[in-house]
Amino acid sequence: MKAAHRHTNPEFYAIVVVALETAMRQGEILSLRWEHVNWRKRTVYLPMTKNGTAREVPLSRTAYDIFQSHMTPKPEGRVFSYTSSGIKSTWRFFIKSTGIEDLHFHDLRHCAISALLERGLSTIEVAAISGHKSMAMLKRYSHLFAHKLVSKLDPKPRTKKDRPILRNQLPAYPAVVTKYGRRVDVDFPDFVSLSFSASSEKAAIEQAANRLLKTVVGMLCDGGIPPTPSPADILTRLSSKSRIEMISPL
Repeated sequence: MKAAHRHTNPEFYAIVVVALETAMRQGEILSLRWEHVNWRKRTVYLPMTKNGTAREVPLSRTAYDIFQSHMTPKPEGRVFSYTSSGIKSTWRFFIKSTGIEDLHFHDLRHCAISALLERGLSTIEVAAISGHKSMAMLKRYSHLFAHKLVSKLDPKPRTKKDRPILRNQLPAYPAVVTKYGRRVDVDFPDFVSLSFSASSEKAAIEQAANRLLKTVVGMLCDGGIPPTPSPADILTRLSSKSRIEMISPL
């Protein structure tokens, strides 16, 4: 994700994020038009898909921010200028340059579907997002959510003690702070889309803390569960220019 974020064409990073956040197919992403983005409902409309039917795809906050902030919204026209052959060529070069083996663009769709199931969405809800007509096509992912059904077999009534304390849901997260001459980068391993650059370390960390707060609160407002912070001591593969800084959203 860091390599995609630093790609010379900002559209490439946006396409990768949209693929991972929406489970849309490559052709569906490339055919997106601005007039089909509903900012109020936070959805995109696909008038024609591989299955021959139209569908509406909900946007996560990350996907919404990509369209709203990373790209330049327009009244109409294509969202992305990439052609099918263009993105295939770019993807091949990108994967080769990163040293990643055997990763195809379509794998991003599989990853996105797995993530949706792991968030607790039902197969019917996931199928509505991904456009699968047959539930049998989603059976390959059944192992991902079987363990989540255990707690539903013997549900326990929640007491006042069980209610989450907001402060406990806003923990500090490890960030990789890297200095490059006149530039300082801050990356969060637990949030692949959170990456910041500034001329000073203080400014970069302040930006990172503000956006971290917005991201975590946004997930809570959407009914999601923010990731558990990774232990700082497992992030050992750092260059001599980098260090770990625990950043609190508060």
